[in-house]
Amino acid sequence: MVQQQPLLEGRNVTKYFGGLAAVHHVDFAVYPGEIVGLVGPNGSGKTTLFNCLSRILPINEGEIYFKGKNITHAKPYQVAHMGLARTFQVIRVYRKMTVLQNMLISRQWRGEGILKMLRPSSKATHERARQLLDFLLLGHLMHEPAGHLSGGQRRLLEIGMALMPDPDIILLDEATSGINPTLIETIKDRIRQLNRQEGKTFLLIEHNIDFISDLCSRVYVLDFGEKLAEGTPEEIKNNPAVIEAYFGAE
Repeated sequence: MVQQQPLLEGRNVTKYFGGLAAVHHVDFAVYPGEIVGLVGPNGSGKTTLFNCLSRILPINEGEIYFKGKNITHAKPYQVAHMGLARTFQVIRVYRKMTVLQNMLISRQWRGEGILKMLRPSSKATHERARQLLDFLLLGHLMHEPAGHLSGGQRRLLEIGMALMPDPDIILLDEATSGINPTLIETIKDRIRQLNRQEGKTFLLIEHNIDFISDLCSRVYVLDFGEKLAEGTPEEIKNNPAVIEAYFGAE
């Protein structure tokens, strides 16, 4: 059997801030069609790793590959154009623009300059935005300013914006943080549908272990910037080193 090539791969990824290693010699791989979790205590380096993968931060050592291509020195807009999308721990939407305008501008923004962003959107782009908003249960709010939405609705909008360019992989940074349980179930259901019906690949940072357990086939655990463990959700939940990292030794 031919070994499948990872869609996103990090080899020996290391990132220093001053003399502190926020991410230290981390190896990982996400394969096409997977939903993979990235967990760890606060300050373990999860968001720093996301920032390295999406090329927001340069790395000090190691290499990053996407679709088999070395993107270690690529710019964020270049990897976005290749099909890597992400959300942020702190929700980023244009609060004074309407929900629909947020979707449209995210489709046009592919690192091609502000003039490209300001051109009228095509009929097909409008239709895709409306379909995604309906899918995310936001269609009835498309003409509302994004600032009028609840935190959970803004999170769904941010996910919709990430989906507009039809990426191959979506990196979600704490998609359920501060969200009410009903909307958490909606987010979970939509991720599952996108994965099963459209083959979308996801890498998720999460503190909600139940959310990770329900969705992910594999989980990586970071602690103090190093990979502490890797395995199925059940293996991770029963791993003594992981339990100690989260709760401390008895």
